[in-house]
Amino acid sequence: MSSKSERNDRKAGKKGGPSNGRKAPPGKAFTGARKGFDDPRSATNRSGDRPNPSAGESRERGAASGRGRAGPDPSDFVWGRHPVVAALANPARRGKGRLLATSERAEELEDGDLLNGHRVEVVDNQTLNRMLPAGAVHQGLVFKVAPLEGVSLDELAEPARGVLVMLDQLTDPQNVGAIFRSALAFGARGVIVQDRHAPALSGALAKAAVGATERLPHARVTNLSRALERLAESGWRAVGLDGSGEQTLEEALDDRPTILVMGSEGDGIRRLVAEHCDALARIPMPGGFESLNVSNAAAVALYEASRKQAD
Repeated sequence: MSSKSERNDRKAGKKGGPSNGRKAPPGKAFTGARKGFDDPRSATNRSGDRPNPSAGESRERGAASGRGRAGPDPSDFVWGRHPVVAALANPARRGKGRLLATSERAEELEDGDLLNGHRVEVVDNQTLNRMLPAGAVHQGLVFKVAPLEGVSLDELAEPARGVLVMLDQLTDPQNVGAIFRSALAFGARGVIVQDRHAPALSGALAKAAVGATERLPHARVTNLSRALERLAESGWRAVGLDGSGEQTLEEALDDRPTILVMGSEGDGIRRLVAEHCDALARIPMPGGFESLNVSNAAAVALYEASRKQAD
């Protein structure tokens, strides 16, 4: 093998809107700011990197009734309390998108000073259900907004420090969302995905990530092998997870800037990408089970890599 290798702080605006304890009727908007709601912005991205920017202006098409169409496009939506609150806190989202909430959730956003300049439309649960794919657990909050675009590879490459995660054609939104969540939890610098073989960071993926996609930078690249070559030039070392790897994960990792390369759910890391890794490592499983789900394997690898970085 070759050796090629947010928190989005905002100042609260002026208080306004309906008084505490008062429900806004459907069609009215809460736009003020009051305290008292759990704010996920309290945890920071330790790298201090800026969050993902938005992919242009949001595409406003109104609340879908669900009639006369195959179904809503989940890439147009973020839903669920934590994903929506994280999206509202992302500076790249300011002034973009359409926020809808039940009366109770709208008041919680108002009381918690979490609107960050966004206007909220108060609707009922049935309206939200019609807007989203069947079975979507929206918890009374829906944000209709364009998917995140990401940052350039160079922004993640420099300076070379800490841990990056590269996903080689992972397509399951639940797995990708869970990996974003683990990457943020263990202090990774960012996530790299292939442009044409990765789901949009919205919908079910954003729900599984519990807001991590809004706070952890990601880069979309055309060619992962060339991306590894570029990163190697900046001092990064790539370790690919492979069940047949000669080294264990503990043996392969050290305190150098590291890219953890995760293969797809079915095929693992592709040959050319594996050839650009400095090492292929396996996770020892003394219990004798054949393998782990890719998102679980990523969590184990991120934990081990964060220990090595600390050492």
